[in-house]
Amino acid sequence: MRPWAHLRLPAFPPVAIRVMQLANSEVVQLRQLSDLISSDAAFASEVLTVANSLLYAPRFPAQSILQAIAVLGATNLQGLCLTVGVRTYLGKTLNIPSMRDLWRHNLACAFIAEQLAATGFIDKDVAYTCGMLHDIGRLALAVLRPNEYGALLRTHDGNAGSILQGEKELFGWDHCEAGRQLITSWSLPAEFEGVAAEHHAPSNRDGAWGVNELIKMSCRMADAVGFTAFPGCESTPYAELLEELPARERKRFHGDAASLAFEVANRIHAVESV
Repeated sequence: MRPWAHLRLPAFPPVAIRVMQLANSEVVQLRQLSDLISSDAAFASEVLTVANSLLYAPRFPAQSILQAIAVLGATNLQGLCLTVGVRTYLGKTLNIPSMRDLWRHNLACAFIAEQLAATGFIDKDVAYTCGMLHDIGRLALAVLRPNEYGALLRTHDGNAGSILQGEKELFGWDHCEAGRQLITSWSLPAEFEGVAAEHHAPSNRDGAWGVNELIKMSCRMADAVGFTAFPGCESTPYAELLEELPARERKRFHGDAASLAFEVANRIHAVESV
């Protein structure tokens, strides 16, 4: 494997990383988070815009970052800042169709994870953040060499995990390995490492249902309802995925792919329209 330092990945927005670190602290103060976000005027402006968008549909628009935090809460804010950070990180590469597909797959996974968590006992805000983080390694590789990686995405056919070998040949790392390394270097909680590194691993057969399994399912569901990371991605039929859910989640979640696809598309539009 190529040494990590030689990969020279572009830096992720530091404010977003610091917010994720602080939001997981039990002693964080809302004013502290507000001051941190406000220290980067451009980032703060976009956070406030998204917080007031149709995505969150607040009854009363927030006039300041502190108001937005008070309404959304620290954990929800973590996911919001991560969304803004990812979009900022991708920047002009979003003009490339293959990069835009990656962005939408990542968003779709986050939105599905949030909804799926709400049907059970996993915190939905944590699930959303994990969904946004699950492909962070892939997004980093895409920003590093968008044209070469875009070509791989356009020409590769196979299941979602089959592209890992092509990534290793191109970069010396695959996106799961890169994701784990990024989470470690950012000093984020260990649970995020599993989400970034294991989302293409086989599902547990012992019936355990935690955040890792939820993200694996959300990623596969994003593929199944039309938000694949690459055009030639083979996906499992949605009805079969429903059968893999625990009974409680299966009973309370979308019973058909069309309704889920419609809702996810609307939420993605809400983010992209601001």
